[in-house]
Amino acid sequence: MSANAVSVRCLAAAAIAAAVVGTVALPASAADHSRHNRAEVQISAVQYDAPGRNDRSAHSLNKEWVELTNTTRHAVNLNGWTLSAERGATYTFRHYRLAPRATVRIHTGVGRDTRTDLFQDRRREVLDNHAGTAVLRDDHRRLVDSESWGHNRHGRDDRDNRHGRDDRDNRHDRDGHHRRG
Repeated sequence: MSANAVSVRCLAAAAIAAAVVGTVALPASAADHSRHNRAEVQISAVQYDAPGRNDRSAHSLNKEWVELTNTTRHAVNLNGWTLSAERGATYTFRHYRLAPRATVRIHTGVGRDTRTDLFQDRRREVLDNHAGTAVLRDDHRRLVDSESWGHNRHGRDDRDNRHGRDDRDNRHDRDGHHRRG
């Protein structure tokens, strides 16, 4: 066998091996890429019935809140996202990035925004004390998450079960906060 025949066979084998490795590696990197871009922000807790006296003071209104948690290892830009309640009140996020694995609490009343607390600057309650739904939408108005309490927990569209959750996943902690399990 000539040296040229061996070289051609080696080159052909190398080309086939490179093609196989490239084919196998491409989908894995593409899958990783799409996974990193998917935002996973959840409504993790709701304090809909502020403890204490409801006197519409900033102190009382700020005890009514919704918590959002970023479950990914990447920051999520919430600019243009909305958080709304059935009573019609909508809060729009402006220039806010939720850090990886972080939680932010959105209070109803007046206050100074921080990295962990945002304020809607409202003068009245927005969450019904007995039943309601908080809805989080992205900047394209797509539903990201919703959380219901009271008689709405098992409403017509069964929002609490859209991810396969059941009643055990919707609990109140010892302070009366509605939390996901």
